Amino acid sequence: MLATSPEGYRLTIHDMPVDERPRERLQHYGAAALSNVELLAILLRTGIRGENVINLSTRLLTERGGLLGLAKADFVELAGVKGLGPAKASQLQAALELGRRLMAASPMVRPQITSPADAANLLMLEMGMLEQEHLRVLLLDTKHYVLGSPTIYKGNVNASIIRVAEVFKPAVREPAAAIIVVHNHPSGDPTPSPEDVQVTQRLVEAGNLLDIAVLDHLIIGRQRYISLKERGIAF
Repeated sequence: MLATSPEGYRLTIHDMPVDERPRERLQHYGAAALSNVELLAILLRTGIRGENVINLSTRLLTERGGLLGLAKADFVELAGVKGLGPAKASQLQAALELGRRLMAASPMVRPQITSPADAANLLMLEMGMLEQEHLRVLLLDTKHYVLGSPTIYKGNVNASIIRVAEVFKPAVREPAAAIIVVHNHPSGDPTPSPEDVQVTQRLVEAGNLLDIAVLDHLIIGRQRYISLKERGIAF
């Protein structure tokens, strides 16, 4: 927490030691070294009377439930937050949209999946924000480089509606050597349901017949995930 002056006023950014100011820290150590609060403070630039930009950023992330909460908020919601207004809400939404577009473009870089965490990191930010269930498939070549990540189902993803042929269709068309199935739980809790286990078992069996390995089934929650393969469930 920032210190206050003897008169009780909060210190401003300019009162902070130079090497502790977010912008200077970014210049010296790179953006990856900064916290979410510091990055948001750089984006917003200024605070309001009685609340500097660091405290404003901290309050904003706390009240909205972190970056995912900010990303879900619409313009009217953000503009109505004390300390933001239309101009800062526009800046914030523009930055978040750039992040989404970068994620959408990232499969073109063809990342390599070497662990469940690699697969989760590729899709977690995007899928963790979804209000409905989506089921996607990561298509992998023989060295587990990503060929694509099509969405197969949207809405209520359960055992009764999922057709094995639909899940494997893009893998056969690509063709892919292996797949990782990924779906989200909008509740935020990635704990697998009995239906999730049942679907996984069916897909693993079908993959064996098609000679397309089902490497894992990831369930994405809010800023966390579960790998059924790591848990030894259905594999």
